[in-house]
Amino acid sequence: LHRLIRRQRQMCIRDSLQALQDLDDAKFNLSGKRYNVACFLAQQSAEKALKAYLFLKGADEVWGHSVGELCEDAKSFEEEFEEIEVISKSLDKYYIPTRYPNALPGGIPSEAFDKSDAEKAISMAEKIINFIKSKSGGEL
Repeated sequence: LHRLIRRQRQMCIRDSLQALQDLDDAKFNLSGKRYNVACFLAQQSAEKALKAYLFLKGADEVWGHSVGELCEDAKSFEEEFEEIEVISKSLDKYYIPTRYPNALPGGIPSEAFDKSDAEKAISMAEKIINFIKSKSGGEL
């Protein structure tokens, strides 16, 4: 039991730190006009922040990459997560098409996403991270 709790705590810390780094990297890519990468990293930051929250709350395993589904999982701990459910689901569209040309009807990801996409994705990720911080009792 102690090993499981220690592992959950380690995963919480690691995911939380990487979530913040991914958000910073998203902003860096926005400034460098790498909009598709900024969108993807914003999605990743929200995903990792939600995973950190789930580990903090005692989840044994946390699987998946869907921010929307991870938010659904978080609702099992706190119903208030429905406040960020819509933006969580919106971030999911930046997971695959930002990286793979075959996920788009034409063109390539580096041409398909623009500054407004990146700003919107980063803003959504920041809202999710700030919400999680407010629900974690200062632990994230």
